[in-house]
Amino acid sequence: MRQKNKIESVKHFGRVAVLMGGNSCEREISLLSGANVLSSLQKSGVDAYALDVKDDVILQLQNNQPDLAFIALHGTGGEDGVIQSLLELLKIPYTCSEVAACALTMDKYHCNLFWDEIGLPVLSAAIVHNADELVEKAQQFSLPLCVKPVSSGSSCGISKVSKLGELQDAFALAQQYGSTVMLQPWVEGGVDFSVSILDNYVLPVIEIATPETEFYDYEAKYLKETTGYICPANLSAIETERLQQIALQAFNSTECRYFARVDFIRDQQNKFWILELNTIPGMTEHSLFPIATNKQSDLGFDQALLTILELALKDDKQ
Repeated sequence: MRQKNKIESVKHFGRVAVLMGGNSCEREISLLSGANVLSSLQKSGVDAYALDVKDDVILQLQNNQPDLAFIALHGTGGEDGVIQSLLELLKIPYTCSEVAACALTMDKYHCNLFWDEIGLPVLSAAIVHNADELVEKAQQFSLPLCVKPVSSGSSCGISKVSKLGELQDAFALAQQYGSTVMLQPWVEGGVDFSVSILDNYVLPVIEIATPETEFYDYEAKYLKETTGYICPANLSAIETERLQQIALQAFNSTECRYFARVDFIRDQQNKFWILELNTIPGMTEHSLFPIATNKQSDLGFDQALLTILELALKDDKQ
Protein backbone atom coordinates (compact mmCIF):
# COMPACT_ATOMS: atom_id res chain seq x y z
CA MET A 1 0.00 0.00 0.00
CA ARG A 2 1.27 3.45 -0.82
CA GLN A 3 2.32 5.52 2.17
CA LYS A 4 1.52 9.20 2.81
CA ASN A 5 4.81 10.51 1.47
CA LYS A 6 4.64 8.54 -1.74
CA ILE A 7 2.19 10.89 -3.47
CA GLU A 8 3.67 14.37 -3.34
CA SER A 9 1.89 16.03 -6.24
CA VAL A 10 -1.68 15.79 -7.45
CA LYS A 11 -1.36 17.79 -10.65
CA HIS A 12 -0.62 14.68 -12.72
CA PHE A 13 -4.16 13.43 -12.04
CA GLY A 14 -5.46 16.17 -14.33
CA ARG A 15 -9.18 16.94 -14.31
CA VAL A 16 -11.12 14.42 -12.20
CA ALA A 17 -14.88 13.89 -12.55
CA VAL A 18 -16.53 12.56 -9.40
CA LEU A 19 -19.50 10.54 -10.66
CA MET A 20 -22.39 10.47 -8.21
CA GLY A 21 -26.17 10.26 -8.01
CA GLY A 22 -27.49 7.91 -10.66
CA ASN A 23 -30.99 6.45 -10.76
CA SER A 24 -30.82 3.53 -8.32
CA CYS A 25 -32.50 3.30 -4.91
CA GLU A 26 -29.14 4.40 -3.49
CA ARG A 27 -29.11 7.76 -5.27
CA GLU A 28 -29.26 9.87 -2.11
CA ILE A 29 -26.44 7.90 -0.48
CA SER A 30 -24.39 8.19 -3.66
CA LEU A 31 -24.79 11.96 -3.61
CA LEU A 32 -23.48 12.00 -0.03
CA SER A 33 -20.60 9.69 -0.96
CA GLY A 34 -19.75 11.82 -3.97
CA ALA A 35 -19.85 15.05 -1.99
CA ASN A 36 -17.48 13.61 0.61
CA VAL A 37 -15.09 12.33 -2.05
CA LEU A 38 -15.19 15.65 -3.89
CA SER A 39 -14.49 17.61 -0.70
CA SER A 40 -11.54 15.38 0.15
CA LEU A 41 -10.00 15.53 -3.33
CA GLN A 42 -10.37 19.30 -3.55
CA LYS A 43 -8.84 19.66 -0.08
CA SER A 44 -5.87 17.66 -1.35
CA GLY A 45 -5.53 20.05 -4.29
CA VAL A 46 -6.99 17.80 -6.98
CA ASP A 47 -8.79 19.54 -9.86
CA ALA A 48 -12.04 17.67 -9.22
CA TYR A 49 -15.66 18.45 -10.05
CA ALA A 50 -19.05 16.82 -9.45
CA LEU A 51 -20.93 15.03 -12.20
CA ASP A 52 -24.49 13.96 -11.35
CA VAL A 53 -25.07 10.90 -13.50
CA LYS A 54 -28.35 11.28 -15.36
CA ASP A 55 -29.58 10.47 -18.87
CA ASP A 56 -27.18 12.99 -20.40
CA VAL A 57 -24.06 11.49 -18.80
CA ILE A 58 -22.46 10.68 -22.18
CA LEU A 59 -22.86 14.27 -23.35
CA GLN A 60 -21.51 15.59 -20.04
CA LEU A 61 -18.42 13.40 -20.25
CA GLN A 62 -17.81 14.32 -23.87
CA ASN A 63 -18.19 18.04 -23.17
CA ASN A 64 -16.00 18.08 -20.06
CA GLN A 65 -13.47 15.44 -21.16
CA PRO A 66 -12.10 14.49 -17.71
CA ASP A 67 -8.71 12.81 -17.41
CA LEU A 68 -9.97 10.45 -14.70
CA ALA A 69 -13.35 9.41 -13.31
CA PHE A 70 -13.79 8.72 -9.61
CA ILE A 71 -16.94 6.59 -9.44
CA ALA A 72 -18.99 7.23 -6.29
CA LEU A 73 -22.14 5.60 -7.67
CA HIS A 74 -23.96 2.86 -5.78
CA GLY A 75 -26.40 0.22 -6.99
CA THR A 76 -27.62 -0.62 -10.47
CA GLY A 77 -26.07 1.40 -13.24
CA GLY A 78 -23.14 2.31 -11.02
CA GLU A 79 -21.70 -0.89 -9.56
CA ASP A 80 -22.85 -3.46 -12.12
CA GLY A 81 -20.49 -2.70 -15.00
CA VAL A 82 -22.76 -0.33 -16.94
CA ILE A 83 -20.99 2.97 -16.22
CA GLN A 84 -17.65 1.14 -16.36
CA SER A 85 -18.43 -0.05 -19.91
CA LEU A 86 -19.32 3.50 -20.93
CA LEU A 87 -16.10 4.92 -19.50
CA GLU A 88 -14.06 2.29 -21.30
CA LEU A 89 -15.84 3.15 -24.54
CA LEU A 90 -14.97 6.81 -24.00
CA LYS A 91 -11.40 5.86 -23.00
CA ILE A 92 -11.66 7.51 -19.59
CA PRO A 93 -9.78 5.66 -16.81
CA TYR A 94 -11.86 5.04 -13.69
CA THR A 95 -11.37 4.18 -10.04
CA CYS A 96 -12.98 0.81 -9.42
CA SER A 97 -12.97 -2.79 -10.56
CA GLU A 98 -13.45 -3.59 -14.22
CA VAL A 99 -16.70 -4.55 -15.95
CA ALA A 100 -16.67 -8.32 -15.36
CA ALA A 101 -15.81 -8.04 -11.65
CA CYS A 102 -18.49 -5.39 -11.11
CA ALA A 103 -21.13 -7.45 -12.91
CA LEU A 104 -20.31 -10.62 -10.97
CA THR A 105 -20.16 -9.09 -7.50
CA MET A 106 -23.34 -7.07 -8.08
CA ASP A 107 -25.17 -10.33 -8.78
CA LYS A 108 -25.27 -11.66 -5.22
CA TYR A 109 -26.68 -15.06 -6.20
CA HIS A 110 -24.14 -16.01 -8.86
CA CYS A 111 -21.28 -14.53 -6.86
CA ASN A 112 -22.47 -16.64 -3.93
CA LEU A 113 -22.39 -19.74 -6.16
CA PHE A 114 -18.89 -18.88 -7.37
CA TRP A 115 -17.50 -18.44 -3.87
CA ASP A 116 -19.16 -21.67 -2.76
CA GLU A 117 -17.48 -23.55 -5.61
CA ILE A 118 -14.02 -22.34 -4.58
CA GLY A 119 -14.60 -23.13 -0.92
CA LEU A 120 -15.27 -19.74 0.64
CA PRO A 121 -17.88 -19.63 3.43
CA VAL A 122 -21.26 -18.52 2.08
CA LEU A 123 -24.81 -19.25 3.15
CA SER A 124 -26.95 -21.49 0.96
CA ALA A 125 -29.18 -19.59 -1.46
CA ALA A 126 -32.02 -20.04 -3.94
CA ILE A 127 -33.05 -17.73 -6.74
CA VAL A 128 -36.71 -16.86 -7.41
CA HIS A 129 -37.89 -15.35 -10.69
CA ASN A 130 -41.64 -15.27 -10.07
CA ALA A 131 -44.19 -15.69 -7.28
CA ASP A 132 -45.37 -19.09 -8.58
CA GLU A 133 -42.14 -20.78 -7.49
CA LEU A 134 -41.74 -18.85 -4.26
CA VAL A 135 -43.18 -21.37 -1.78
CA GLU A 136 -41.43 -24.32 -3.43
CA LYS A 137 -38.07 -22.57 -3.23
CA ALA A 138 -38.71 -21.43 0.35
CA GLN A 139 -39.35 -25.00 1.46
CA GLN A 140 -35.69 -25.77 0.77
CA PHE A 141 -34.88 -23.83 3.96
CA SER A 142 -35.93 -23.67 7.58
CA LEU A 143 -37.59 -20.51 8.81
CA PRO A 144 -36.78 -17.70 9.33
CA LEU A 145 -35.63 -16.68 5.86
CA CYS A 146 -33.91 -13.67 4.39
CA VAL A 147 -35.62 -12.42 1.22
CA LYS A 148 -33.67 -9.84 -0.79
CA PRO A 149 -33.07 -8.50 -4.28
CA VAL A 150 -30.23 -10.15 -6.19
CA SER A 151 -28.77 -6.84 -7.36
CA SER A 152 -29.21 -3.98 -4.92
CA GLY A 153 -27.40 -2.39 -2.00
CA SER A 154 -27.84 -0.40 1.22
CA SER A 155 -30.10 -3.22 2.46
CA CYS A 156 -32.88 -1.99 0.16
CA GLY A 157 -35.73 -4.49 -0.14
CA ILE A 158 -34.50 -6.97 2.50
CA SER A 159 -37.05 -8.72 4.73
CA LYS A 160 -36.98 -11.29 7.49
CA VAL A 161 -39.68 -13.93 6.94
CA SER A 162 -40.65 -15.89 10.05
CA LYS A 163 -43.71 -17.65 8.60
CA LEU A 164 -44.77 -18.64 5.09
CA GLY A 165 -47.67 -16.19 5.14
CA GLU A 166 -45.15 -13.34 5.02
CA LEU A 167 -43.41 -14.59 1.88
CA GLN A 168 -45.52 -12.87 -0.75
CA ASP A 169 -45.20 -9.41 0.77
CA ALA A 170 -41.45 -9.86 1.23
CA PHE A 171 -41.10 -11.03 -2.37
CA ALA A 172 -43.12 -8.07 -3.65
CA LEU A 173 -40.94 -5.65 -1.67
CA ALA A 174 -37.72 -7.18 -2.98
CA GLN A 175 -39.02 -7.03 -6.56
CA GLN A 176 -39.35 -3.26 -6.25
CA TYR A 177 -35.55 -3.21 -6.40
CA GLY A 178 -35.06 -5.80 -9.13
CA SER A 179 -37.04 -8.54 -10.86
CA THR A 180 -34.91 -11.39 -9.50
CA VAL A 181 -35.03 -12.27 -5.81
CA MET A 182 -32.95 -14.60 -3.67
CA LEU A 183 -33.67 -16.54 -0.50
CA GLN A 184 -31.15 -17.38 2.22
CA PRO A 185 -31.29 -18.61 5.81
CA TRP A 186 -31.72 -15.81 8.33
CA VAL A 187 -28.80 -15.78 10.78
CA GLU A 188 -30.46 -15.38 14.17
CA GLY A 189 -28.42 -13.31 16.59
CA GLY A 190 -25.90 -12.57 13.87
CA VAL A 191 -23.20 -9.93 14.26
CA ASP A 192 -22.06 -7.93 11.22
CA PHE A 193 -18.44 -7.31 10.33
CA SER A 194 -16.83 -5.42 7.48
CA VAL A 195 -13.37 -5.73 5.93
CA SER A 196 -12.09 -3.08 3.53
CA ILE A 197 -9.25 -3.61 1.07
CA LEU A 198 -7.03 -0.99 -0.53
CA ASP A 199 -4.27 -1.78 -3.04
CA ASN A 200 -4.40 -5.47 -2.02
CA TYR A 201 -3.82 -4.44 1.60
CA VAL A 202 -6.44 -5.41 4.20
CA LEU A 203 -7.57 -2.60 6.51
CA PRO A 204 -8.70 -3.01 10.15
CA VAL A 205 -11.85 -5.09 10.68
CA ILE A 206 -14.99 -3.23 11.77
CA GLU A 207 -17.62 -4.79 14.04
CA ILE A 208 -21.10 -3.29 13.76
CA ALA A 209 -23.58 -2.96 16.63
CA THR A 210 -27.26 -2.24 15.87
CA PRO A 211 -29.06 -1.87 19.22
CA GLU A 212 -32.26 -0.39 17.74
CA THR A 213 -32.72 -2.59 14.65
CA GLU A 214 -32.77 -6.33 14.14
CA PHE A 215 -30.03 -6.17 11.52
CA TYR A 216 -27.79 -3.66 9.76
CA ASP A 217 -30.60 -2.26 7.62
CA TYR A 218 -31.00 1.07 5.82
CA GLU A 219 -32.08 2.86 8.99
CA ALA A 220 -29.15 1.49 10.99
CA LYS A 221 -26.73 2.46 8.23
CA TYR A 222 -27.87 5.99 7.57
CA LEU A 223 -30.48 7.21 10.05
CA LYS A 224 -29.83 5.78 13.52
CA GLU A 225 -27.35 7.62 15.70
CA THR A 226 -27.04 4.61 18.01
CA THR A 227 -25.38 2.30 15.47
CA GLY A 228 -21.93 1.48 16.80
CA TYR A 229 -18.71 0.83 14.88
CA ILE A 230 -15.97 -0.98 16.76
CA CYS A 231 -12.66 -0.66 14.94
CA PRO A 232 -10.59 -2.69 15.32
CA ALA A 233 -13.25 -5.31 15.96
CA ASN A 234 -13.46 -7.18 19.24
CA LEU A 235 -11.90 -10.35 17.81
CA SER A 236 -8.93 -12.49 18.68
CA ALA A 237 -5.80 -12.18 16.58
CA ILE A 238 -6.56 -15.55 14.97
CA GLU A 239 -10.15 -14.54 14.13
CA THR A 240 -9.01 -11.20 12.72
CA GLU A 241 -6.38 -12.82 10.52
CA ARG A 242 -8.85 -15.44 9.31
CA LEU A 243 -11.50 -12.83 8.43
CA GLN A 244 -8.98 -10.65 6.61
CA GLN A 245 -7.67 -13.67 4.72
CA ILE A 246 -11.17 -14.64 3.54
CA ALA A 247 -11.88 -11.04 2.49
CA LEU A 248 -8.71 -10.92 0.41
CA GLN A 249 -9.56 -14.28 -1.18
CA ALA A 250 -13.02 -12.99 -2.09
CA PHE A 251 -11.48 -9.83 -3.56
CA ASN A 252 -8.82 -11.61 -5.62
CA SER A 253 -11.00 -14.50 -6.75
CA THR A 254 -13.46 -12.12 -8.42
CA GLU A 255 -10.54 -10.21 -10.00
CA CYS A 256 -11.39 -6.96 -8.26
CA ARG A 257 -8.88 -4.13 -8.27
CA TYR A 258 -7.91 -1.00 -6.31
CA PHE A 259 -10.33 -1.18 -3.40
CA ALA A 260 -13.51 -2.84 -2.14
CA ARG A 261 -15.37 -3.80 1.02
CA VAL A 262 -16.36 -7.33 1.99
CA ASP A 263 -19.26 -7.76 4.42
CA PHE A 264 -19.63 -10.71 6.78
CA ILE A 265 -22.01 -12.03 9.41
CA ARG A 266 -21.02 -14.20 12.37
CA ASP A 267 -23.53 -16.76 13.58
CA GLN A 268 -24.08 -17.99 17.14
CA GLN A 269 -21.57 -20.78 16.58
CA ASN A 270 -18.93 -18.11 15.86
CA LYS A 271 -18.69 -19.01 12.18
CA PHE A 272 -18.22 -16.21 9.67
CA TRP A 273 -20.17 -16.07 6.40
CA ILE A 274 -19.56 -13.76 3.44
CA LEU A 275 -22.64 -11.67 2.66
CA GLU A 276 -21.38 -9.63 -0.30
CA LEU A 277 -18.53 -7.66 -1.83
CA ASN A 278 -18.97 -3.98 -2.67
CA THR A 279 -16.75 -2.76 -5.49
CA ILE A 280 -17.77 0.84 -4.74
CA PRO A 281 -18.32 1.00 -0.98
CA GLY A 282 -20.02 3.92 0.67
CA MET A 283 -17.88 7.04 1.06
CA THR A 284 -20.06 9.13 3.38
CA GLU A 285 -18.62 10.48 6.62
CA HIS A 286 -20.25 7.57 8.47
CA SER A 287 -19.45 4.82 5.94
CA LEU A 288 -17.31 1.81 6.73
CA PHE A 289 -14.50 2.29 4.22
CA PRO A 290 -13.66 5.81 5.46
CA ILE A 291 -13.79 4.57 9.08
CA ALA A 292 -11.33 1.78 8.27
CA THR A 293 -8.94 4.09 6.42
CA ASN A 294 -8.93 6.58 9.28
CA LYS A 295 -8.11 3.78 11.74
CA GLN A 296 -5.05 2.85 9.68
CA SER A 297 -2.38 4.99 11.34
CA ASP A 298 -0.26 5.49 8.20
CA LEU A 299 -3.18 6.19 5.86
CA GLY A 300 -6.32 8.26 6.44
CA PHE A 301 -9.28 8.84 4.13
CA ASP A 302 -7.76 11.67 2.08
CA GLN A 303 -4.63 9.67 1.33
CA ALA A 304 -6.70 6.56 0.51
CA LEU A 305 -8.53 8.46 -2.22
CA LEU A 306 -5.24 9.71 -3.68
CA THR A 307 -3.95 6.14 -3.65
CA ILE A 308 -7.00 5.01 -5.61
CA LEU A 309 -6.47 7.77 -8.18
CA GLU A 310 -2.80 6.81 -8.44
CA LEU A 311 -3.70 3.17 -9.08
CA ALA A 312 -6.14 4.10 -11.84
CA LEU A 313 -3.68 6.44 -13.49
CA LYS A 314 -0.88 3.88 -13.33
CA ASP A 315 -3.05 1.24 -15.03
CA ASP A 316 -4.04 3.69 -17.73
CA LYS A 317 -0.41 4.43 -18.58
CA GLN A 318 0.62 0.77 -18.84
